[in-house]
Amino acid sequence: MTLSRRRFVTLPLATLALPAAFAQPVSESARITRAIPSTGERLPAVGLGTAVVFERDDAETRQRAAEVLQALVAGGGRLVDTASTYRDAETVLGSVFASTRLRDRLFVTTKVEAPDINEFKRSLERLGVASVDLLQLHNVRDSHQSLARFRDWKAQGLCRYIGITSTFHRDFAALEAVLKNEKPDFVQIDYSIDNRTAEERILPLAADVRAAVLTALPFGRARLFGTVRGKPVPDWANDFAASWAQFFLKFLLADERVTAVIPGTSNAEHMADNLGAMRGRLPNPDERKRMAAFVAAL
Repeated sequence: MTLSRRRFVTLPLATLALPAAFAQPVSESARITRAIPSTGERLPAVGLGTAVVFERDDAETRQRAAEVLQALVAGGGRLVDTASTYRDAETVLGSVFASTRLRDRLFVTTKVEAPDINEFKRSLERLGVASVDLLQLHNVRDSHQSLARFRDWKAQGLCRYIGITSTFHRDFAALEAVLKNEKPDFVQIDYSIDNRTAEERILPLAADVRAAVLTALPFGRARLFGTVRGKPVPDWANDFAASWAQFFLKFLLADERVTAVIPGTSNAEHMADNLGAMRGRLPNPDERKRMAAFVAAL
């Protein structure tokens, strides 16, 4: 069944029950997973971003967050990415963790703006956890940035992995320098079918230093959906993409240097649709070129 991008009807959190299409367990062999180079631990290749979508701490947002996280786990996903600067997103996630048993089934990542233990502790308190799976230094700007404090926190068990991020291309030179010199476990960058700067600059270096790659903004802040509005997925892509979301995400996942894509959504149906990108085959190199040319011509 092809899932549409329509509003998902919410249910009271206390009686949360997902439709059967979301609730079917997904076996390990039926989904695309990628290894974290520094350890070999495997992650499902589609996760969840929380910028904007979970930034208001109210009952409706907490309910939607619970539904989306339930859909993520039910569909075989694990990774949820947030940040100290995403307004109330950490608090919203913490509320869901406290009211469900989902925390232990998730790979939780957050970001801080500086190697500041007070900022990091505030994130842990908001999330209601003693540690996170991945801690990232957000929006790296200094080419001489040290990750020594992050390594100390990792050694203390406050995080299992460390990483760096940037979605500002003007700062990619600094990101490249820190990636090369500090060799973090992860790097997170913006990357989409119509925004491929990272493909030439960051992905080769990440592969060289054995850093896992998370791709933010894979839909270009929904820009791509506007580009294809009213158009069907082309017939030649139907056997690997059942929706435009899967078309855009599979383009990225066809690059094996990408560990996971992390599109944001507050809609459980959209989450289930996104997760479809880690099932079935990926486009081959020729198909990938055709996909990029198709989007560029729109």
